[in-house]
Order: sequence, then structure tokens, then C-alpha cells
Amino acid sequence: MKVSLTRLGFGAAPIGNLYGAVSDDEASAAVDAAWESGVRYFDTAPHYGLGLSERRLGAALAGRPRAEFVVSTKVGRVLEPFDGGGDDLANGFAVPASFRRVWDFSADGVRRSLESSLERLGIDRVDVVYLHDPDEHWDEAVSQGIPALVALRDEGVVGAVGVGMNQWEMPARFVRETDIDVVMLAGRYTLVEQAALGEFLPLCLERGVSVVAAGVFNSGLLSRPVVADDAKYDYADAPVSLLEKARRIASVCGLYGVTLPQVAIQFALGHPAVRSVVIGSRNGEQMVENAAAFSAVVPGELWEALRENGLLGREVPVP
Repeated sequence: MKVSLTRLGFGAAPIGNLYGAVSDDEASAAVDAAWESGVRYFDTAPHYGLGLSERRLGAALAGRPRAEFVVSTKVGRVLEPFDGGGDDLANGFAVPASFRRVWDFSADGVRRSLESSLERLGIDRVDVVYLHDPDEHWDEAVSQGIPALVALRDEGVVGAVGVGMNQWEMPARFVRETDIDVVMLAGRYTLVEQAALGEFLPLCLERGVSVVAAGVFNSGLLSRPVVADDAKYDYADAPVSLLEKARRIASVCGLYGVTLPQVAIQFALGHPAVRSVVIGSRNGEQMVENAAAFSAVVPGELWEALRENGLLGREVPVP
């Protein structure tokens, strides 16, 4: 992939009021803290807060040299004005339901979505564009969406194109059957789950497709040094077996002077296919915490201890 990504990226879903309200000042402080931490890759999407994430990210980046940062956004959900009232909490965002999402992976939908994203972001180009969650839309995505993105890339409108999904199986088909550059893989290659290791990641290496790891805390399970009883996994209550596994990993981490989130945020970069890890932050304090976790020194002996305790397979590459 021709676009260069920092190893740590900023995920802008939280500043789209994911799960709760975030003020404009908090959103701006989160982006500022990311910049001060050396982050130069920022990911957003129309889906996040019905465009609020894109507007806030663009505002926070305004005035910074455009050549010094990379922005990715997503297509597949076109936002159409909606005057039915209510909120968007059913989709996870604490914002007024002033728009509605319409699935559209057509060539026209891709271009319209990208034009609207550029307007909300207040910039003249984005560097990377992903098809967002085309799980139920394979035919339209592969016949129209991807060709439209590839054409935009070939025209020089965008630098790289790909798909962003919460599964690895369909992205593997995109890697095999289309000319994409990158996959944003959410939650399928983490400290407690390596479903993508056997087939998907080797395929990406073989095809020269970069991987951006998102959801590396598995929706919260791995985000705190002490695993709470009500910790989430894939946006639902974590099963007891995973709670126990996470706690065992956390116990081993403690023996080596590091924490569960410090190890979780660094784990995915141990695989050579993974170019960047994207972490969401709601405010400056949380971003500083995430950057510190990413920079923490993790002893090499820790990984071997996890293997010896049956918590990590011998075949799993580590940082």
C-alpha cells in the first residue's frame, strides 16, 4: 500500500458520541492528544454519529499541514435527511436522528457518500476509503462498490482502498478476488482471539494487502487492567470462558510488571501483515492513556509465559 500509516491510529467513533455524549471540547482534546502522541493516522465514517465524527475530526485537524496526516473514511451507508425525530441510540450513538442510513454500495452511492464525507470533514481528499460492513451486500459490493473505489484510486482521488469488517471470511474473498490495498479487521485478531491467523493474515501477506487492526480490546474485555464482571465482548456481555481467559492473561501480565491493555494494544503488531492498530478515544485523558499503553515496554519473557500457560499458541507471532 502506497499510503503510509503510523503504527498507532486514532479511531474516531467515540467522538461521534458512541454510547454517550462527548462535548466538542472533549473531542478536540482527544484529537490534539493523539497528534501530540505522534499519531498521524485518523479513521472515521459517516456511520459514526450520523456524520458527527467526521465533522468533529475535520474541525480538530483544521489548520494542521494536510501533507502530515492520513485520513480514512468509509462508504456503504449513505446519510439521507430524516425529520422523524428521536435519537440514534438504537445504533449506539447519542445523537439526534436527523439523518437515516441507507445501505448503498453502488458506484453512484460510493461517490455520493465520499463527496458528503469530504464536505463534513472540510478537506479536499481522503487518503484511504473502506467499504463499511458489506456483510449482506456482497454482490453489489464486489460488482460496483470495489470497482468504483479502484477507479477513484486509479484517478488519484484516493490513495488506497479496501474493506472494513468485523469478520475475516468475507474480507478474505475481497483479498482473493479484487484489487484492494487494505483491510480494517475489527476484533478478529486480538490477544484472546486469533481467528484470522490461520488463513486470512497469511493470504494478506501473500497478496501484499495491508491489515489495520481495530477492536483490539474486543469491545472492552481487554481495556482495563482488572477485568470487570460485566465486561463486554463484541458489544455484548462477555461469556464466562472469555472472562476467565482474560483474567488469567491479566494475572500473567502482572507478574511481568505490565497491564492487560498494554499487552492487548501491542499484540496485533506482532504479525507482519498488520500495519497499524487503531484505538478509539473519547477525550484527551483517554488518548494519553492509550498512547502510554502502546509505548509501554513489554518484556519478551511475557509472551513465552503466556504460551507456557496455554494462553497463546506457539504458532502466534508476537512483537
